[in-house]
Amino acid sequence: MRIIGGRHQRRLIRPPAGLPVRPTTDKAKEALFNILNNYFDFTSVEVLDLFSGTGSISYEFASRGAAAVVAVENNFRCYRYIKRVKEELELEQLQVIRADAFAYLKSCPQTFDIIFADPPFDMAGIKDLPETVLSSGVLSADGWLVVEHPPDAGFERHHSFISRRKYSKVHFSIFSPGG
Repeated sequence: MRIIGGRHQRRLIRPPAGLPVRPTTDKAKEALFNILNNYFDFTSVEVLDLFSGTGSISYEFASRGAAAVVAVENNFRCYRYIKRVKEELELEQLQVIRADAFAYLKSCPQTFDIIFADPPFDMAGIKDLPETVLSSGVLSADGWLVVEHPPDAGFERHHSFISRRKYSKVHFSIFSPGG
């Protein structure tokens, strides 16, 4: 796994073996950030990374100069790994929180311009995730929610759905409160 762009471009990140994760592929991550770069000035966005796993998406936003990045991860080993990489790369704008993503959404006091969610594909309620995030009030009115999901998670009929992108086996659906 590597950081695709920004200050730490080409930096290899090697998570320890045995973490319960499915990291977003470099190809898919690069394609997603090319899309995001056309809509957002990363230096002025605040990002929430739910189900952070290895922290790959958080590092990418921080490397590209995002104003603030909050990584939420419930697994202690993943949380500890993200904190370690944050310190090694001196990613001051990255805040790492150990919490259940849904509990965090219920108590989060701030709003974000971009929310990225990569839940476990076998998670109960994955089809409700966009509505759960959007109804929580943590996404700004012109912000985007990006959900990485299995191929059979049909979000196209959701009222806030914008588009779906497929990169090999990786699927992203993009939502915005404004539709």
